[in-house]
Amino acid sequence: MNWTEQLLLFLISLVANAFSAFAGGGAGLLQFPALIFLGLPFGVALATHKVASVALGVGATLRHVRERSLEWKFSLFILATGLPGVVLGAAFILDVPDWIARIALGFLTIGLGVYSYLNKALGLEHAPIHRTRRGYVLGGFVLFMVGVLNGSLTSGSGLFCTLWLVRWFGLDYRRAVAYTLVLVGLFWNGTGAITLGMLGEIRWSWLPALLLGSLLGGYLGAHWSIVKGNRWIKRVFEAVTILVGLKLIV
Repeated sequence: MNWTEQLLLFLISLVANAFSAFAGGGAGLLQFPALIFLGLPFGVALATHKVASVALGVGATLRHVRERSLEWKFSLFILATGLPGVVLGAAFILDVPDWIARIALGFLTIGLGVYSYLNKALGLEHAPIHRTRRGYVLGGFVLFMVGVLNGSLTSGSGLFCTLWLVRWFGLDYRRAVAYTLVLVGLFWNGTGAITLGMLGEIRWSWLPALLLGSLLGGYLGAHWSIVKGNRWIKRVFEAVTILVGLKLIV
């Protein structure tokens, strides 16, 4: 790639990951289509995007760790239930036509934003619930399915995780976004990147600009989410879910 294309990649990555870190998902809304538009085949673009997304988790982690808003036992639960799904989804996606799943997921993702908008108080207060054995079993199963989406698709999985943590476990948006960015962005995406890298191809020469944009965007977005608070995060989450859903459909 020439310097102009590298600069374009950096700017796209910076903007996409800043919004993703603020809303709790959706980096693939801009970044993944840009890789295809610039000439990468689907499988190569997916693997390259996953590697770059790990830097989003790193940047967000650097900011959120300072707030100490993560419970380590709950973090381990999210990792234990989601990571097997990530490996399963990444292992099968390269051989499976997914346009039907994308359209269905697009409508479902739009539904997330509409649901959040209609529930005005959702995610504005931190009130943990469903911390029982039954609650963890059902919550963990859904996180496993979200992990499958994370490993197999490019957009929306982080948004699903954010809203599920808010709706089922009673987190406010700020805490839910922190868990999503640190655990999904860093560990789930890292596992998906390793799996896709082993089974497919990564375009390493494109990564410097993508990694730098993801790292800076992740830090900036995480900082804004902490400063602005739950009501702003809720609104941006609703906007990003609708845009991601439309992107998946169109």
